[in-house]
Amino acid sequence: MPYTRFERARMIGARALQISMGAPTALPGSLHDDSQQIAFSEFASGDCPLSVPRVRDAFH
Repeated sequence: MPYTRFERARMIGARALQISMGAPTALPGSLHDDSQQIAFSEFASGDCPLSVPRVRDAFH
């Protein structure tokens, strides 16, 4: 199941915050990029170390 736009925004934002605070990146050669660009690149390539836990039938 693909991520919703809200899940994508949350994951990219959280990862950008981690990178700006000094977390190591999953992509090599990304030292001169903005933390938000690095987070988006990690998400687009599938290397983002974050996940979204989903509960099946949470509202039923």
